[in-house]
Amino acid sequence: MSMRDEEKPPRMKRKEYEKELRKLQTELCRLQDWVVHKGLRVIIVFEGRDAAGKGGTIKAMTERVSPRVFRLVALPAPSDREKTQLYAQRYMQHFPAAGEVVIFDRSWYNRAGVEYVMDFCTKEQYKDFVNLCPKFESHIVSSGIILIKFWLEVSQKEQHKRFEARIEDPMRQWKLSPMDLESFARWYAYSKARDTMLEATDTEDSPWHIVRSDDKQRARLNTIAHFLDLIPYKKAPRDKIKLPKRSNKEEYDDQASLKGRNFIPEKY
Repeated sequence: MSMRDEEKPPRMKRKEYEKELRKLQTELCRLQDWVVHKGLRVIIVFEGRDAAGKGGTIKAMTERVSPRVFRLVALPAPSDREKTQLYAQRYMQHFPAAGEVVIFDRSWYNRAGVEYVMDFCTKEQYKDFVNLCPKFESHIVSSGIILIKFWLEVSQKEQHKRFEARIEDPMRQWKLSPMDLESFARWYAYSKARDTMLEATDTEDSPWHIVRSDDKQRARLNTIAHFLDLIPYKKAPRDKIKLPKRSNKEEYDDQASLKGRNFIPEKY
């Protein structure tokens, strides 16, 4: 057993994880109120290898907040038309307005990862991206947008375990695509691409925040906690809510009107 394995904390019990997640999700709701109150604009970029845990982390972050404030953007492969546009164009149209947090499940960094490793872009396009990306992100930040970039780092052993689980589980097989399998085979090519990307784009204006994600539960909690630390917020003022009185039931019997309608069988 390596020193690294010995230092790893034990896996969290489900009850402990859910208790801590609920605390953090409560704070996310408070942050959400502050974002709306102050008209903040926030972009969160999630990157990492396939099976690094991006989807589960994003779900944990967004399941208790409003989708009108926390908007998830997960774009498919570019269309033929989009391939002729300015590279960042299809991402920029999803950028936040005041009071919005936009989460990119993969982003313009596709060019530094899958496109580069799989030869979906030319060497010139890749070099242009590496050179221009820091300037592009500096412009985003200088315009007043809060830009936060997370890289989820999964080990080779853990990725192998997760891919095997997807193969065996019918409810996870949809997560496996030919591109995922090819990325599995090109582990070291992706490692080199990661290192080049970090070297070029881990800047003072827009640093990368790296999350060890072999333990999914701890990774989710650590990511959310760090995100909350990165944006100073206070309790936003809110009017006290009081439910209004309903009209008199005698005005209309809304249940009698449903008699004879086609209700689904109650199997549970």
